[in-house]
Amino acid sequence: MASSKGAPRSRPATLERRKEILKAALEIFGSKGYNKGPLTEIAEQVDMTHAGILHHFGSKDQLLLEVLSYRDETDVEGLAEQHIPSGIELFRHLVRTAFANAERAGIVQAYAVLSAESVTDDHPGKAYFDGRYRTLRAEVAEAFEVVCAERGVDLDEPRVKRAAASILAVMDGLQVQWLLARDEVDLGETSQFAIEAIVQAVLHPVDSPLTDAT
Repeated sequence: MASSKGAPRSRPATLERRKEILKAALEIFGSKGYNKGPLTEIAEQVDMTHAGILHHFGSKDQLLLEVLSYRDETDVEGLAEQHIPSGIELFRHLVRTAFANAERAGIVQAYAVLSAESVTDDHPGKAYFDGRYRTLRAEVAEAFEVVCAERGVDLDEPRVKRAAASILAVMDGLQVQWLLARDEVDLGETSQFAIEAIVQAVLHPVDSPLTDAT
């Protein structure tokens, strides 16, 4: 009689093993970068062979992409439907994320290193980070549109686009400063200050204090 079983599913032990590898790769890539982070060192950290890593992920490039996806999951865990909210709640989520990042330096370091590396030629993470920033800019811009509509503020699309890019730049830039000087830079409080200032500049624009009044 023919078997009626469907497609094979990964066993819990296999899923847990893959998660161990992803955590180790996140640490190695974060400390040494993608190009200088060898698979052999990742394998040693989880008591496996180089071939064992390739058995689970196929290639180093694929491992990197799954590491990046794994990092993304940490940003939305605990959120309803595992997706960032919109409107004013998105900005609150970004602030909470900054405070949470202050407690997970390894993930922050990996993101900072890999995102910087991704601008180099032929980096396997380039398409991922390009797409990630495009998506985030669009989501932040949409949140501004929602908030402006709710509060009866005229929408200035060029200003909103600049604000969206600025929020992402501030958050990522502060992470680098924080990694270099944790005793001097408060990641959560400083990120909140910057995000609030940018949101305020969109909702209540005023004349720039940098403009020459003479």
